[in-house]
Amino acid sequence: MRGQGASRLCSIALAAALVGCAAGPYNLPRNLPLPVRPPDGRQQPHEPTDVLDDVSVAVSFSGGGIRAAAFSLGILQGLDRQALDERSSLLDQLSFITSVSGGSLTSAYYGLHGKEGLLKFQQLLKDGDGEATLRLSLFNPLNLWRLWSGGLNAREDLKGWLEGQVFGDATFGDMYKRGKPLIWINATNLEQRIAFPFQERTLEAMCSDIGSYPLSEAVAASMAVPLVFSPVVLENFPERCAEALPVWVDQHAASSDPSLLSKALLSAVKSARDRGAGRYLKLVDGGISDNLGLTSLHQMRILLGTPYGPWTERDALRVRRLLFIVVDSGRRPNVRWNQSIAGPNAVDVASASIDAAIDTNARLSYDSFLAEIKAWEAAIVRYRCTLPAERVGALVQEKPGWRCDDVRFEVTRISFDDLEPSRASRLSAIPTRLRLDPGDVDALVESGAEAIERSAASQAFLRDARADQAR
Repeated sequence: MRGQGASRLCSIALAAALVGCAAGPYNLPRNLPLPVRPPDGRQQPHEPTDVLDDVSVAVSFSGGGIRAAAFSLGILQGLDRQALDERSSLLDQLSFITSVSGGSLTSAYYGLHGKEGLLKFQQLLKDGDGEATLRLSLFNPLNLWRLWSGGLNAREDLKGWLEGQVFGDATFGDMYKRGKPLIWINATNLEQRIAFPFQERTLEAMCSDIGSYPLSEAVAASMAVPLVFSPVVLENFPERCAEALPVWVDQHAASSDPSLLSKALLSAVKSARDRGAGRYLKLVDGGISDNLGLTSLHQMRILLGTPYGPWTERDALRVRRLLFIVVDSGRRPNVRWNQSIAGPNAVDVASASIDAAIDTNARLSYDSFLAEIKAWEAAIVRYRCTLPAERVGALVQEKPGWRCDDVRFEVTRISFDDLEPSRASRLSAIPTRLRLDPGDVDALVESGAEAIERSAASQAFLRDARADQAR
C-alpha cells in the first residue's frame, strides 16, 4: 500500500510540475493575412452573392455531434425528394445554411460537394470514428495536465478524421467555387462572448483571407467543446488592411443604440484592428453562444444596418417567398436524480448546468428569430416600396407582375418531436458523440427526410412554389 501511495504521490507531483512549467496543448493559427495583391494576378475566391431566387429555402443546423450531422443530412435528402417539377426539387432552391457544431459537418460537406455527395457523406458518417484518436481518459496524469492547460485534445487529434477522411485539404475557396448556397459555420468568440461566423466579412475585419482557410479547421472550431478540445486560434493581421474600418463602425460608435449586443460587436471589430487589444482570437463550440446558429444572422444584420443584409440588394428585389427551416437535433432532458431526494452528484450538476445554459440560449434565440424574420420581411417591403418610379418600371419590365409588397418570409422548426413519440424518444436518447452505430446513422437520416415530408409548413411552401412555377 505504501508503494502504491508513494507512486500516486509521485504521479500527482509530476502532473503538478508539468502544469507549472509547460504551456500545455494549443492550436497554432492557420488563417493567412489578406494578400497584398492577388497571386499570379488571379481573382481571389469570394463568398457567393445574389443567392436568393423568387422562391428560396434557408436552413439552420443545430449542434449534437454525429446525431445532428445525420439528422441534418436527412433534412437535405428530404428536400431533394420534394419535386418542384421534372428537373428540380426544393433542395435546388436552398440558398443559405447556418450551422453549429455537428451540424457544421453536414453544411460544410454539402457546400463542398453538393447533392452529388449526399450518399457518400452518409457512408462517411457510418464508417467514420471521430473519437478514435481522442484523449478522453481522466485517469492519466498527463491528460489531467492537458485538461488544466485548456483542453484534453488539440486540433491535431481530429486531423486524421476531419482532414484525412472528410474534407481533405479543401478550403473555403474550394467551396465558394460551387456558388450557392451561402454557408456560415459558427463558433463562439471566447473573449467577446459572441457568435463567430466563418464568413468573408468576419475574416476581412481581422484582415485575414477566408478563401485559403481550411474547411476542416472551421468545422473543428465549431465543434470544439470546451475542455474536451483546446480552443481553435485565429490571428489578427491589422497591418495587412490597406483601408480603414468600414463606415458603419463609426456610425455604430456615434449612435445612441443601447443594445449590449451592439456594443459587444463594436468592441470585437475594433479589437481585430488593434494589436494592443490582443493578437489572437480563441474560438470554441458554436453551441455555447447559440446551438441553433441563428444569432450570427442577428449580429450581421445589426452590423450591416441595411434593410436586406446580409442578402444583397439584388436578392431583396428578386425574392418573393422564403422558408427558413430551423433544424433542432438537441436531446430531451433525461435524468434519474429527480426520483429521490438525494442527488444530483457533481458530474450531473455540471452537465445539467451546461445543458440548461445551452437550451435556454437556444429557446431565446429561436423566439427572437421569429420576430426578427418578420421585421426583416417588413424592412425589405419598405425598401422595395420606396424605390424611385423608374426603378420600379425597370423591375416590372424585367419581371412582369412584380409587386413591391409581394414578399413573405416564414419560419418552421423541425425536431425529433415531429415524429411519432416512441421514435422521437429513441432518437433523442442517441448520445452526442463523434461515433455512432451505423444503424443509428441510417435511422437519423431517414427520420430527417421523413420530418420534412411531415412538416405542414414545408408542404404548404412546396404547393405555393409549384403554383408559382406553373404561372
